[in-house]
Amino acid sequence: MSEEKKGFEGIERSSRDASSREKQGRRKPWAPPSMLDAPPAPEGYKHRWIRAEVRGFDDTKNISARLREGYELVRQDEYPDFESPVVESGKYEGVFGVGGLMLARIPIETVQERAQYFADRNADQMEAVESDMLRENAHPTMTIGKSERQSRVTFGGSKK
Repeated sequence: MSEEKKGFEGIERSSRDASSREKQGRRKPWAPPSMLDAPPAPEGYKHRWIRAEVRGFDDTKNISARLREGYELVRQDEYPDFESPVVESGKYEGVFGVGGLMLARIPIETVQERAQYFADRNADQMEAVESDMLRENAHPTMTIGKSERQSRVTFGGSKK
């Protein structure tokens, strides 16, 4: 019996299913590393890199404005398995930071509310410009209408 066992010593005993291509995964092609990799954000949040310094000087105005908007700084101890540079000293010690930027998170609903606020503000400004242009039509031959505000780019040749 010991002679029989010796013949099988070098053979791998794992199942064929465990060594399939899907289990091993495909090799990813080389790409330059990204300096701004971030860990996956928790459910309902987005991660953003925010400016912490400009030309070697702290940008405390920007950081405090972002914190007031609803951002929270992301600390390394929240993601112990994620390797990325960290601020090593000072007020923001332990926060992920790269090249004058720090990683922060913000709730997705805050991002959507902010986008809606600026879309509404833009619409209000466009409406004000349109009403101002229509009001300034001093001469009937020089009128500007809403439908006439278009641009067309041509490269030689005639209009078709």
